[in-house]
Amino acid sequence: MTPLRVLVADDEQLARDELCFLLGQDGDLELVGQARDGVEALRMAGQLQPDLLFLDVQMPGLTGFEVARRVLTAELPTQLVFVTAFDQYAIDAFTVNAVDYLLKPVDLARLETTLERARRRLASEQASRLPLGPVDLEKVIEAVQARQERRNQLAIRVGERFVLVQTEDVVHASLVDEAIIVVTNAVSGTSNYRTLDELQARLDPAVFWRVHRSHLVNITKIKEIVPWFSRNYMLKMKDPKTTEIPVSRAQTRRLREYLQL
Repeated sequence: MTPLRVLVADDEQLARDELCFLLGQDGDLELVGQARDGVEALRMAGQLQPDLLFLDVQMPGLTGFEVARRVLTAELPTQLVFVTAFDQYAIDAFTVNAVDYLLKPVDLARLETTLERARRRLASEQASRLPLGPVDLEKVIEAVQARQERRNQLAIRVGERFVLVQTEDVVHASLVDEAIIVVTNAVSGTSNYRTLDELQARLDPAVFWRVHRSHLVNITKIKEIVPWFSRNYMLKMKDPKTTEIPVSRAQTRRLREYLQL
């Protein structure tokens, strides 16, 4: 089995040393580099393309989340793990599809769970991935962003008129009486798309998540996650009505996995 190639990014030398020491306890892992800030982390991610990138949240130059979003936009074959002393960023980690979210000081057993999770995810993705050489991240990001221009706006019908809304402003979309209702903080209207599948294909999959067969949500606009019956969850959204949206059983499992609930 090929060793897991890992890059560590943290602006604190002691924190990097401690994490690298713990990672060194894994015999099937190669530490390919250490970055001292967000800019260096982004550059090294493009050059080295590690299997796994451990990111501190608060770093100079670029924050861990800014690095993560650029790596995600560039579609690099790299999984992300956040390591921080603060627990309030867990939902943000979920929005960039992170493998895990670890709190400092990192526990070795907990780290081993994270590495196993990363290996499983990589194994499921690598079968369909072509090998890439070193990447100029800025050029790749520009190309991907140009390709995704069509995702920036969405037309919804409000009364007798059509309103263009920015897709990032969409809080949620739901199937109601065979119509797709799209909700933002400013307006609510009907989409021309016939199904949620069609609408979802238009939107950024890193941000919009099908939590239920009748509901699509912007996971950056979740206000609260409320425990529900049968160990499921209800999402309270950040729209004017604080709409409550159920999470299906399958997606509840995914939610627990990402947020360690």
